[in-house]
Amino acid sequence: MTRPVPLTTDVDLAMGGRWTSLRGGGREWLWSRADPARGHVRPGAEFVDVGGLEECIPTVRGRPDHGSAWSRPWRHEEGDAVVDCADFVLRRRIEHIDGAVVASYRVSADPGYRFLWAGHALLAVSDSARLVAPAGTPTLVYAEAAAIAGDAWTAGATTMTGAWPEPLGLPLSRLGPADGSAVGAILSCADVRITDGADTLRMLLEVDNQPVGTALWRNLGGFPPRAPYRSIGVEPMLGSVFDLAEAAPHEAATVPASGEVAWRLVISAERTGR
Repeated sequence: MTRPVPLTTDVDLAMGGRWTSLRGGGREWLWSRADPARGHVRPGAEFVDVGGLEECIPTVRGRPDHGSAWSRPWRHEEGDAVVDCADFVLRRRIEHIDGAVVASYRVSADPGYRFLWAGHALLAVSDSARLVAPAGTPTLVYAEAAAIAGDAWTAGATTMTGAWPEPLGLPLSRLGPADGSAVGAILSCADVRITDGADTLRMLLEVDNQPVGTALWRNLGGFPPRAPYRSIGVEPMLGSVFDLAEAAPHEAATVPASGEVAWRLVISAERTGR
């Protein structure tokens, strides 16, 4: 028997609008870690990883590191959480609807403005957890995978594409155990599930006329180099690459003549058994 598990959230607007909790059924889905440096960041700073779900916009990799929104304080305005960045304003409203968490977003910027967005969720999952997406989904794998892909990796390539769940022969759907590797990839789909024992978390991104994907940061103790730790990121995205500076016209979201782009992230959970 499978039953829905209602979810609820906590956020920290003062610290970049970060989601600090996503929980339900006695389980916390967001992983976190302490780093006192997070309390001292300023716009443009190097990213300080404390887990949770970060709003990465207008880029993920590149500059500014993990985007502009995470390092700025947010504010309340008419039921929305709002952050003002140099080239855009991001609004977010989180609601709880029929047990699901529904986050509605809106970016306001000049027509033609290009950006990436990722809901950079680091998940508290066991070594046996799996990322489930349609078999055969094209998956863009980044160059850090070269060290473990062997002959499947073309020398000098910055990215390569393979088919889910084992692009280039790599078992990326398996989210553990720790093996000293760290790989980033982007799946060309906007509806994925994370299974972990009896629990399943679904992430669904809804948007019109923009490129979408789901990023995976599968860090099994391979990053950072000096003091590595395990962290598993599953990140619904607008766009289909990590770095805005490298994005082709069709690989980034683009603000239309209306001056706004709107989208929704719907997160739900279910549990099997009694």
